[in-house]
Amino acid sequence: MVKLIRDTWQLAEPYTPEISQFFYGMLFTLAPATRDFFPINMEVQRGRLVRALVHVVQLVDRPDDLAPFLRQLGRDHRKFGVVPKHYEAVGTALLAALKRHLGDAWTPQVERAWAEAYTIIARAMQEAAAADEYPASWTGTVAEHRRLSWDLALIRVEPEHHIPYRAGQYLSVEVPQRPRLWRYLSPANAPRDDGSLEFHVRAVDGGWVSRAIVSHTQSGDVWRIGPPMGRMAVDRQTGRDVLMVAGGTGVAPLRAILDDLGRWGTNPHVTLFYGGATSDDLYDLEQLRALASTNPWLTVHPVVEHGEGLPGFEHGTLADVVTRHGAWPGHDVLVSGSPAMIRATVSRMLVAGTALDQIRYDPFTID
Repeated sequence: MVKLIRDTWQLAEPYTPEISQFFYGMLFTLAPATRDFFPINMEVQRGRLVRALVHVVQLVDRPDDLAPFLRQLGRDHRKFGVVPKHYEAVGTALLAALKRHLGDAWTPQVERAWAEAYTIIARAMQEAAAADEYPASWTGTVAEHRRLSWDLALIRVEPEHHIPYRAGQYLSVEVPQRPRLWRYLSPANAPRDDGSLEFHVRAVDGGWVSRAIVSHTQSGDVWRIGPPMGRMAVDRQTGRDVLMVAGGTGVAPLRAILDDLGRWGTNPHVTLFYGGATSDDLYDLEQLRALASTNPWLTVHPVVEHGEGLPGFEHGTLADVVTRHGAWPGHDVLVSGSPAMIRATVSRMLVAGTALDQIRYDPFTID
């Protein structure tokens, strides 16, 4: 099954825009109510299906990684009002879209493999959704919106009820400026007594939601917040040291983990490489240095791609700099940043000799 799925996905991948368009057309025909789950402008939405498919296909022979992801996805989809009949419509639409674009390569064996894989995926998501004891979503009010730079903002949200997240996890959010366009954000703080969440958001090119958050968020805005997702964490009981690699606002979930570790007197040693194109991108550097100055278990290495010769900075990409220091044996490795940064860093670390089971990162860009 795994081989058939991967081989046929390679054939289908060049047609992903057409597959996505056909899929949604078929889905909305089979289950018209699902149209309300998505934004009015479907051009923004279509690429998400492809990213989710690619991620699932890549994990299809790694059940220990795929199963937790699917369970979280199933719980997360409750916020849309997804019910079992919608899963059936999605499966039918997906197989029809693949069949249309694979032509003769769509054999009975291939169809059976994809159908079995989708059945496994849908069952895991539905079982997790049915078993979840928490609300499908929460509401929170923006208490603070502060521009840290022209394209970066800190937003503090006060949820109506406490959200049961762990430091390092991420949450989906829907903002009033962009209804039905959910995006994943990582709180930069460990859970607080008052339940407040701090988000660091950078406006990115073509980012409908990120630009709206940075430029137009106001105190008093009400956000919808989905269930916690993600498995990045530090296990203090293993005795292993920790390597953290953060690019740009990818520092937020790692900052939350450091915030949580700060509650303890004794911790594993943590080495954090914090990188960006220029020193201006390292917006949280002074706060991290202050944290390191009072916690001897933390060492911070700032990294810049441009600006060679800056005192106290290492020069190069994060992938370059981290692997210069070796393979990091005996360390748990957490990587957080853009998809391109994660791919480059993980690939280079594997080549350098770091074991795959040492490395953890979250697919928080998968929608």
